[in-house]
Order: sequence, then structure tokens, then C-alpha cells
Amino acid sequence: MTSQDEMANDYDVVVIGAGPGGYVSAIRCAQLGMKAAIVERDALGGVCLNWGCIPSKALLKNAEILSYVRRADEFGLRFDNFHADFSAAIDRSRRVVDRNVRGVAYLLRKNNIDHIAGEGSIVSPGVVEISPQGDRINAKNIIIATGARPRSIPSLPVDGERVITSRESIVLRDPPGSMVIVGGGAIGVEFAYVYRMYGVDVTVVELLPRLVPNEDEEISRQLERSFSRHGINVMTGAGVSGVVPTAEGVSVTVDQNGVEHTIEAGKVLVAVGIQPNTEGLGLDRIGVATERGYINIDDRMASNVPGVFAIGDVTGKLALAHAASAQAVTAAEAIAGQETQPLDYTYMPKATYCQPQVASFGLTEEQAVALGHEVKVGKMNALANGKAMAMGETEGMVKLVMDARYGELLGAHLIGPEVTELLGELSLTRLLEGTSLELGWAVHAHPSLSEMLKEAALGAEGRAIHG
Repeated sequence: MTSQDEMANDYDVVVIGAGPGGYVSAIRCAQLGMKAAIVERDALGGVCLNWGCIPSKALLKNAEILSYVRRADEFGLRFDNFHADFSAAIDRSRRVVDRNVRGVAYLLRKNNIDHIAGEGSIVSPGVVEISPQGDRINAKNIIIATGARPRSIPSLPVDGERVITSRESIVLRDPPGSMVIVGGGAIGVEFAYVYRMYGVDVTVVELLPRLVPNEDEEISRQLERSFSRHGINVMTGAGVSGVVPTAEGVSVTVDQNGVEHTIEAGKVLVAVGIQPNTEGLGLDRIGVATERGYINIDDRMASNVPGVFAIGDVTGKLALAHAASAQAVTAAEAIAGQETQPLDYTYMPKATYCQPQVASFGLTEEQAVALGHEVKVGKMNALANGKAMAMGETEGMVKLVMDARYGELLGAHLIGPEVTELLGELSLTRLLEGTSLELGWAVHAHPSLSEMLKEAALGAEGRAIHG
């Protein structure tokens, strides 16, 4: 006979990890009538909410405001005894985090989801043990949403003081006079912009030939020019071969095209990617298949073991919070027996929030041609957009890659003011099978940044008015 206590520990779904994948999956499971619990060893919201997406965007907003102050003459403003307090910016970012964490806790309570503090591991099929308590709970289904952490490399041993990751950087209250940022992807360029706006002498070292190397080449080159105007030093095609502590900070050895350079800096920020949090989960005990540490999944987010699902960064599909949330809904609905649609990771929007912002969607021109598409390209420069000019933010462009025969949207690549906010329209256009002409025919408010999409779409057809 089953006791009342044993029944209380029985769940339809147990989610391990409460980031933007984990908590969304638990909520969707509850909405679908399942009894759900979520296990989290740290704060609700995971890395994204506590140490990544949210606090970094708060800091980036501070940096953006500071950039306007530094251009005050352009706007007819004068300041006496101006002071930018970086520690106050950190305090504001933590308040933003705090409110978001409380919001997630409220949503879990609202949906009657049990929040269990501790570290979850699978001890046998359908059984999750919580450390350090040692309690065990039973689950018909388990969703693994444990995310990932910053990757380290042998030449850059992280000590948390001189050599740090984004985790330490997001709460660093006293920035150094100079910093080397290793990695020119989204995290690297966002922190480069923040620190430079607060007066730090920043050098970005990127192993590949250009910044944000996964973006369209024209966009990368535009960002490099913008960073140069900001006074950010960029070394591409370069790798760090060693770091030596000094009295003032660190001495960094950089190899660029066979030439060795030495850079003295206060700190080094390592932003060279992520590695999955799969250790200690008990995956080997039940035979869950992994590759390079990432959990293998199918289109339903199911692993090779019945009843075990995985979502988010731990799957290695696409390390973006909104991708994790989309996977979360798919997993929940698959468990509920609903029909699901495969996610197309190529057409997941990607956003980088330095200034100018970088946004992309779908294939680059080079990728589209390599896949055999005959393409036509439409472009619109921010300098020709009335709203961008009024904002005083004219660095940037929109580049749309269209199928030449049908006008299908294959990719979009944007750099400029608030261009991340334009991704929603592009995603909807693709979802509804819109064409370049339909995007161009749609009446857009004037003046607005979204007019750049209209003009670029019309430009692909040779019909642009302002291009």
C-alpha cells in the first residue's frame, strides 16, 4: 500500500534546472494538467536571468546612456562634475535580476509547481535524488535543463581574480583600467562595449578572422569599424598563448599571424564559449547518450532513454534563452501526447546588444549560395533612415537575403540602433511564408526604424525609394 508521503513525492514530470528552459517547461506541463516539480541548486531563472541575459542588458543600458552623455555637445547638453559610478550600475542590474527572480517564483506558485532547492541526479529510471538532503522523488518523466557554464582553455586558467569569466564580470564592482577580452562573440563584444563606455582600455582578441564570426561578413566589418571609433582595440586571427600574473594585473601573450604580442592589463575576461552541465546527473547510470558532453535529443526533445528529455544549452543545439524556451514547450507538449513541430534552429533569431546592436535570422548570403539558392539581396543604410538620424544613431544597415525566384526570406542581417527589436517582424514574415514584395508592400510607420526592413525588401526587387 502506498503511503501519503510516498504519493506526495510522485510527479508526472520533474524538471532539473530552473533556467528559461526549465521553468517554462514546468509551467507548460502544469498548464497541460500534469503534476510538476522543478529542482534547482542555485537561483530561479538560471544563468540567463541571474548572471547573463538580464543583468548584462541592464549594464548595457547604463553604457548606452553613458555614450549619449559623452556626446552631450551634439544634443546641446552641458554637464559639470559628471561622474559615472560603475558600482551603481551593478546595483541597478542586481535589482532588475531580483524582480525577475521573484516573478519566476510567483509563476511557479501560480501554476502549483513544487520548487525543490538542491541538486538533482537520476539514480535509476524515474527516480531523482536531491542533494544534499538525500530525498528521492519519483517521476514518470524527467526533463534535464541544467544548462552550461563558461568554457575554459589550458592557456587561460581562470582564477576568478585576474582571469575571470562572465560570471565574475557581471558583478565586478570596480573595473580595472585595462582589460583583455578573449573571444569576439556576443558575450565578448557586449562586455567590451560596457567596459569601454566606463573608460576601460579594452582589447578584444578573437581567434577567427573577424568579430562576431558567425554573423554575415558585412555586419562583422561594420561592427569592427564602430568599435574602432569607440576606441576598442580589436585583434582578429589571434590567440592567447599565455597569461602571467604581474604586480598590476596580468601580462598576456597573444600570437597574431605568427607574430607574438605582449599586452599588460588589469584583468582578462575569458569569453570563448560554453560547456554543458552534465556531470553528476547520473546519465551513465541509465544510459543516456551524449556527444562531447551534450545530451542527444530528437525533434521531441526526447533522449534515447524513454521518459528522459533534455532542453536548452545542455543539448548543444543553440545556446540562446529563447531557443531553450521554445524547446521547453515542445518537450512539455510531447510528454502530454500532443503533436509537435520540429524546431528549425537556422531560423531562430539571434541578437547581440552592444552598440550598435547586431541581429540576424536565417542564412547568410554565403550560406544561401552554398546551399544552391539563387539569391537577391536588398540593403538599407541607417544613414538614410529618418528615425535613426533623429536618434543620432546612423551607424548600421539592414541586409535581406531573398530567394531570387520566389522572393522567400532566406536570411536577414542587421546592425544599428535597436535592430534586435526588428527580428519579430522577420520571424513572422518567415512563418507566414511572406515574400520580399509582401514585406515591402506592408505600410510601416514613419518615422520608424522598421522602415529599413521595408526599404531593404523593396531594394531586393529594385523598387527601393530611399535606398
